[in-house]
Amino acid sequence: MASKRRLFIDHVGQTSEISMCIEVSHAQGVYVYGPNDKKYLDFDSGISVSSLGHCHPAIVKAVQNQAATYMHTMVYGEHIQAPQVDYAILLTETLNNGMDNVFYVNVGTEAVEAAMKLARKYTGRYEIVAASGAYHGSTLGAESLRSDIAYTQHLMPAVPGVMHIDFNNFEHLERIDCRTACVIMEPVQAEGGVITPVDGYLKAVEQRCKEVGALFILDEIQTGFGRTGFLFAHQKYKVNPDILLIAKAMGGGMPIGALVARKDLMMILARDPMLAHITTFGGHPVCVAAAKATLETLLSEDIIGQVLNKESYLRSLLIHPKIKAIRSSGLMMAVKLQEKRWLTPFIDACLERGLLVDYFLFDDASFRIAPPLIITKEQIAEGVATILGILNDLE
Repeated sequence: MASKRRLFIDHVGQTSEISMCIEVSHAQGVYVYGPNDKKYLDFDSGISVSSLGHCHPAIVKAVQNQAATYMHTMVYGEHIQAPQVDYAILLTETLNNGMDNVFYVNVGTEAVEAAMKLARKYTGRYEIVAASGAYHGSTLGAESLRSDIAYTQHLMPAVPGVMHIDFNNFEHLERIDCRTACVIMEPVQAEGGVITPVDGYLKAVEQRCKEVGALFILDEIQTGFGRTGFLFAHQKYKVNPDILLIAKAMGGGMPIGALVARKDLMMILARDPMLAHITTFGGHPVCVAAAKATLETLLSEDIIGQVLNKESYLRSLLIHPKIKAIRSSGLMMAVKLQEKRWLTPFIDACLERGLLVDYFLFDDASFRIAPPLIITKEQIAEGVATILGILNDLE
């Protein structure tokens, strides 16, 4: 009989022809296990998803309890479901910044799509401003926000009305004007290789949006839920968006996303005409139950409070002549190698030696480190020892 790997390649749709093809038997904490109990230390968290590690008991219990109570009953928004209400109250009261309404979707890219629609409908304007080098998802609207023609040229025509500015370029803010419906921006550019904002930049974007009446939308799909050392990165960088986009770590391993905004702004989706955005499975009660357990755990335990210390510890260990630079915001890190030709051999060697790291979309000389936030210093040291050993062997 063909191997599971062969059957996967033959019968499951692929996203590339260079899949890692790691066969997973189970996962627990900061480890992923393959057949015959081969163990991988997870330094990637499924691209910043599993912030509480794999199969966290509070999340598993919440999923089991909700699945045994009810799962899907009706398209989102038509039935009152306790998990949706309870999570929205917990999140908005925790934020305590005027964003008091949550619109549930399935994934981050859907949150981006819904936000684009909301901004155009609310302002009556057409133009959307995004940052060069950003990534907001893979649906057509979200792809239209990308600046790299190599990825988007085969999808043309893209959604019209998108203009790009350079991240951290203050002069480009003049391009945000009375034609602009919204600015959609990551507080930290993730796929660009963890590009952090320079002092005052996000505040300047926020202020410019207020001046011209455009909505300030922050995509915290990767940075949210403690990844940067704060519950959300906009708190770290001292700005307040009109719309906050969340997903990935939100569900603790379950698929879910959301828009968070003021109720008067969010209600635009429900009026003139109604049903401006509808979704069958957005706010699925099992996923929302997992999200609530995730947020409660982050708020009740000193997990986020340790992130910056763990970031410093990681950086202190990652010293090697083949490392050119390290960029980070909390446990979201890009390690740039002196020569880009080393990147693929390095990542392949990590897999062989039981360490999960990953590439970036727009940085071909750096590898990604984004471990579960629950990782211990001993486990950090274990992973770094593997990294340094592989760097020693690169030629």
